[in-house]
Amino acid sequence: MNKVPASCNIVTDYHEQITDWVCFGLGMDKAWLDNHYTIGFVYQGRLIGGLIYHNIRFGRDVWWTLYTTDKHWCNRRILKFMFSVAFDYFKCKRITVMTTKSNLKCQKLAKDLGFRQEGNLLGYADNGEDIIIMGIQREQSKF
Repeated sequence: MNKVPASCNIVTDYHEQITDWVCFGLGMDKAWLDNHYTIGFVYQGRLIGGLIYHNIRFGRDVWWTLYTTDKHWCNRRILKFMFSVAFDYFKCKRITVMTTKSNLKCQKLAKDLGFRQEGNLLGYADNGEDIIIMGIQREQSKF
């Protein structure tokens, strides 16, 4: 009998625990967060990723903050859900992300998803590193 590979599950009912986990993983407190919505990604019974939707302006735009510890979080079903929350539930026209200039994996993922670089914030990070801002509009999304 062939073994079916395990897939990642989406959890939505542990909002603050996932928010705390994401912020801890990124080394930041939660003081910057306004009203937000968080989803988590569970693989083989453990939390391996979380996405915070924040700075939500219903019908306009939303920011994403994503943190993961395992590549298994990402699959087409998960990505469709992530974009659906932004575009269908919040009715946003665009999604914005930011990453440090040195985080090449994050930049590659964002570009692969269709995000485009829109700007730089020189020396903006707490450690003085530059920040790259990337965005995608609904009509540009593959999801």
